[in-house]
Amino acid sequence: MYGFVTIQGELLFSLIEHPLLQRLRRIRQLGLTSFVYPGALHTRFHHALGAMHLMTDALETLKMKGIEIKDSEAEAVLIAILLHDIGHGPFSHSLEHSIVKGMSHEDISLLMMQKLNEEFKGKLTLAIEIFTNGYHKKFLHQLVSSQLDMDRLDYLKRDSFYSGVSEGVINSDRLIKMLCVQNDELMVEAKGIYSVEKFIVARRLMYWQVYYHKTVVGAENILISLLNRAKHLTSKGEVLWATPALSFFLNNNITYNDFLTNSDVLDQFAQLDDYDVFSSVKVWAKHHDKVLSYLAGNLVNRTLYRTELRNDPISDAELESISEKIKLEFKIEDSFDRSFLYSSGVISNNAYIPEHDRINILNKDGSFVDIHDSSDQLNVSILTKTVSKFYLCYPKIIRLF
Repeated sequence: MYGFVTIQGELLFSLIEHPLLQRLRRIRQLGLTSFVYPGALHTRFHHALGAMHLMTDALETLKMKGIEIKDSEAEAVLIAILLHDIGHGPFSHSLEHSIVKGMSHEDISLLMMQKLNEEFKGKLTLAIEIFTNGYHKKFLHQLVSSQLDMDRLDYLKRDSFYSGVSEGVINSDRLIKMLCVQNDELMVEAKGIYSVEKFIVARRLMYWQVYYHKTVVGAENILISLLNRAKHLTSKGEVLWATPALSFFLNNNITYNDFLTNSDVLDQFAQLDDYDVFSSVKVWAKHHDKVLSYLAGNLVNRTLYRTELRNDPISDAELESISEKIKLEFKIEDSFDRSFLYSSGVISNNAYIPEHDRINILNKDGSFVDIHDSSDQLNVSILTKTVSKFYLCYPKIIRLF
């Protein structure tokens, strides 16, 4: 997608070769999105290298504009962006809060970076400071994590490329060339405003058309229900076949504190990838538990649910009606067991949130203004509003009306 990618130094090369980063080859960037867009089979490893490549370009751009960036700082920010997603679990965001409760992938990424820092004898200390926004040059952190960072520039371009959804195409080259720093804050030169507008619009469209496509939402909810059912059965003493790494998390309710107090927990997580989950799912498709086998078989054979997106919340009465119809169709008496066969919730699309951090446009006179207030070609204010939709997923064999 970018052509040749240059690796800046031995430390970065050693990190790329490390098993913790090589694990990302076995984790899909877009989870189950390939059920809708068959080409979306790229991995977190692709994304890590791509984001590092864009960071290299961004650093060169800023240096040419007179921004002082020491070699040690450049290496550290490249390490930070390379490792920013190292803590992702199987199928990326799909199972982020299913295998480990109450922890984001950023939390686990930091723990893995700290583990690597010990192994590399403190050579990642500055990278961790930048990653956690503890370094005095704040713009370096913004290059890693902000509303116009190298992470977002790469995943939008990459996800649109592999999915074939052209609405996500952005001009990452121009956006990077327009970057500048004022008052220790990352900004965009005024002549790059239209590229920023396109970036915000592309992000909005990619969420509805790819990340929150209703079929993707339905497939991910089957996978989440499947893992929850497996954990429920193991908690009742049922012995399920699973790979050792997945079995560890099925049989233990791991919390953030467990990661801090037991080094074996992080080691177990580092062994977990998409292959563990799907290999186990294939076996569960023949399990005697009716709910588990039904969910697993659906996922293996892509027999997906009917998924509806609505503007209003799903009523309790409608959920109860679905439960009763599942009772009749599947001959499942227990309402708790039936609850694994349907799901509802809310998804929210935030293309640009100026309350978190801003994309500032730098004018020639040195003044700057938020893109929200400076855009004259597009009503960006509309895109700052959070749009939420409510979803309902249930077996297609069920008829609501």
